[in-house]
Amino acid sequence: MIEQAADAKRIVVKVGTSTLAHQTGLLNIQRMERLVKVLSDLKNAGKEIILVSSGAIGVGAGKIGLKERPADIPVRQACAAIGQCELMYCYDKYFSEYNHTVAQVLMTRDIIDCENRKTHVVNTLMNLLHFGIIPIVNENDTVSTEEIEFGDNDTLSAIVGSLCQTDLLVILTDVDGVFTKNPRVYDDAELISQIEEVNDGVKALAGGEGSHLGTGGMVTKLSAAQIGLDEGFPTVIMKGSSPEALYRLFDGEAIGTFIGGKKGATK
Repeated sequence: MIEQAADAKRIVVKVGTSTLAHQTGLLNIQRMERLVKVLSDLKNAGKEIILVSSGAIGVGAGKIGLKERPADIPVRQACAAIGQCELMYCYDKYFSEYNHTVAQVLMTRDIIDCENRKTHVVNTLMNLLHFGIIPIVNENDTVSTEEIEFGDNDTLSAIVGSLCQTDLLVILTDVDGVFTKNPRVYDDAELISQIEEVNDGVKALAGGEGSHLGTGGMVTKLSAAQIGLDEGFPTVIMKGSSPEALYRLFDGEAIGTFIGGKKGATK
């Protein structure tokens, strides 16, 4: 089944705050540069890349000296405004060094809920890919409120995958994949290399919350994978601290946890 990952041409890559930022909230510049280099190389090899990037609120919070993700909505929105500028500046700078152009796409759930606006988003994404541009998607946290937010970028990445008819969703996180039990607590926890169905038993394995600067946790990643299953594309959940592992994934090596049906069951 991992062949589905290796053969994927259009790929949504979601990167979380814990991968992009240090514990201080400030950008992990070395890791970001390495991620951009790998994604640029994959694009040079013929892959179409859509990057869903978290980190705006966490980076913004770090820049103004906050130690944790703010709970207050106006402060969170202000941090998003600060951090989104920093993120896009760095992405534009690093991708341009490899002769790739990026485009910022900020979304809220009300856009997806309106069929007309949803069509415009799809048209934008498809045209960006047609022209060889790398869309960088994030929730529009500067204006987002509870009524119109996705809640986490894992869900957003799966929705983006559906909108752009992706072949594969790759979620980069701070653990190697889905384990039989919490690997931070139990030394005998074992990595699950493949999951064909996100059932109650699998969901029960996903305990705990996300990092202190991010949102979600494994449960939101499994929910995103379920959206992928429903829409006909597989998901790989893997550790993002070594972006070079993406090469091994697309060389056909079993990396992280592959979530998808048997070959031919997806689109």
